[in-house]
Amino acid sequence: MGVGSRYDGGADGTGGEGPAPGGRGGSGDDAEALLRARLRRADEQIETPPGLWDRVRESGGAREPAAARPRRRPYALVLVVAAAVAAVALGVWWLVRPGPVAVRPAGPPPTVRLTVHNSETACRGGRLLECALRLAKDPHAPYAARGNSAGRVWHGDVLAARCVVTDGRLVRDEAGLTSTRWYLVTNGQGVEGWLPGVRTRNTREVPVCPEGRK
Repeated sequence: MGVGSRYDGGADGTGGEGPAPGGRGGSGDDAEALLRARLRRADEQIETPPGLWDRVRESGGAREPAAARPRRRPYALVLVVAAAVAAVALGVWWLVRPGPVAVRPAGPPPTVRLTVHNSETACRGGRLLECALRLAKDPHAPYAARGNSAGRVWHGDVLAARCVVTDGRLVRDEAGLTSTRWYLVTNGQGVEGWLPGVRTRNTREVPVCPEGRK
């Protein structure tokens, strides 16, 4: 009595004869062929999701890995610290900086201009020898003493007064005016001497002479 097939279908699912029972020679090849057929069929049944290829094109493919950030070198950090320290030092100096210092050029001390005044009206218009007024060498010695003459000036002469002493010899002019003030002056010829206060009508402030000049 014949025996029917043991399989319901072939490799493609349709009816067909299967391998003979008990066969040994072709069983391995038939199983491999059957497996391949089923894999091919499964591959054909896989469907690509809609829009997949469009999304792949828009993404531009795989992005390149970001380049590694170079490590900061030690000397760059040193420069940053040095700049910060310099900025702090500059700010401190700006806060405690000294004020402007006035530098005066070297030279003779400042002077005050004095005009010689002669009380005698007749001696105000010329430079006669009889109208000359004396500059003394010592403001504390007698004004008319023979050796107490440093030079002559006349009415209207402009002198440079350096300083004044207030305790000199008392002098009285022709109009009766008296004074113990004496001015250390220099005339136009560079002669230095002491002019009695009664021989000028000074209204400007003149510094007092230091001890060494009295």
